[in-house]
Amino acid sequence: MASPTKELVKTSNLTKTYPDGTHALTGVDFSVTKGEIHGLLGENGAGKTTLSKILSGILKPTSGEIYIKGNLVRMKRPSDALGLGIGMVHQHFALVRPFSAFENIVLGTDLNPTGERAKEAKASIADLAKGVGLQVTLDSPVESLALGAQQRVEILKMLYRNVDILILDEPTSSLTIKETGELFKSLLKLKEEGKCVIFITHKLREVMDFCDSITVLRQGKVTGRISKSEASPITLATMMVGRTVEFELKRSPMTPGEEVFTIDNLTLLDREGKEVVKDLSLKVRRGEIFGIAGVEGNGQTELAEAIAGIRRIAKGSIRLKGTETGGKSSSVIRRHGAGLIPEDRRQMGLILEMNLDENVILGKQRDLQFRGSLTSIAWRKVRQFTSDLMKKFEITAKGPESPARSLSGGNQQKVVVSRELSSDPDFIVAAQPTRGLDVAATEYIRKLLLDSRGGGKAVLLISAELDEILQLSDQIGVMYEGRLIGVGAAETMSRERIGLLMGGIVA
Repeated sequence: MASPTKELVKTSNLTKTYPDGTHALTGVDFSVTKGEIHGLLGENGAGKTTLSKILSGILKPTSGEIYIKGNLVRMKRPSDALGLGIGMVHQHFALVRPFSAFENIVLGTDLNPTGERAKEAKASIADLAKGVGLQVTLDSPVESLALGAQQRVEILKMLYRNVDILILDEPTSSLTIKETGELFKSLLKLKEEGKCVIFITHKLREVMDFCDSITVLRQGKVTGRISKSEASPITLATMMVGRTVEFELKRSPMTPGEEVFTIDNLTLLDREGKEVVKDLSLKVRRGEIFGIAGVEGNGQTELAEAIAGIRRIAKGSIRLKGTETGGKSSSVIRRHGAGLIPEDRRQMGLILEMNLDENVILGKQRDLQFRGSLTSIAWRKVRQFTSDLMKKFEITAKGPESPARSLSGGNQQKVVVSRELSSDPDFIVAAQPTRGLDVAATEYIRKLLLDSRGGGKAVLLISAELDEILQLSDQIGVMYEGRLIGVGAAETMSRERIGLLMGGIVA
């Protein structure tokens, strides 16, 4: 049976129920036409990943029909999807880092990258890359390439396999403004060739700028399909979360107070002894958010680790309220008045197998408020503490006994933030605080940081989200190759200037 429509991709009444009873998709009708860039939006847990994995052959639907180029299909594995012309580029690249770009592109095909046909294949790939604006140095090891170039390799892997339907999952999360612009130029060329792109993102600005139409999912169901001409950020956000979302959070005028946190001439090394943070200095005052922008991989992770006491300092000092905290443990740094929100909530902020009671007292287990007899923990007090935090920070979970793994990404982040703010810290370092969060959770976390600023806290915000930096920060600096460059008051730092700085261009 063939679908009477001309869509390249079409699903009818698609449903996916997991063995634990979770309804990931319910009756989803979805379609993308030839020569279309189609945005796929939704909160965390809305079903975007499940839908994309079904379309790329990774998961099987529980029920429903999938039509590819008008034909009813059944896919059992990713190779079936590739055979039908469907390719997916995941947010975290699946590349063999020591291999060259060329070797990665042909990996999994019947081509021997050192055989007789390799030279001809390499020339063909170079022509393909030039034609769609995805040029990359094919002989370079992937580990030596910038993130934007690595992504081009991933897309070329799919195009080399003659895909007509390209699924991109959060493709700009680690790209500079320039790299993002280059990516979209390439996608527009693919569109002109008649290919379709399914574009999964949290960034409403990109959907509004580059997508032809948008499908929105909420709780596994389609809440609407809308053309770009009909859409607005407010309309899309309302479709995603079922209520109005505030995009323009008000950063009220404040006169910053005394210096709370200071870094002087900080240098950090990686495992090979290479400098990853170089002679960095900054100051953060009460009632101020100091925002550090930059493409990930320019020393931000190492800087946050040093501030949190989990990375050794090669040179320089870190002081909190006048006390040297560089090299001290995280528990000592917290006792000096710091709240530490790590960039990876799942790896560094939570122990996923532990329940909420156990996670909210990580680093606080020796506090007197939780002390029972002798050295035991008074779990009844912990349970009340957890319940209070769940109410105050609007954490959605079955209860304090719920394992952290069972929570959505937004609620996991709320657990981390609630724990770090519960001690009323004077200084807060927030590293990538809204990474991977939907618009509702993002709005909530950003409001908390602004409230902390309004309460006289000093906040160091490290974020790859330029909109977040511009919206929240009083002072802005950009990290590039381990250095802090172009520091200035927020009103002097335009989007264009920050974009240039992120690429290492100091105007």
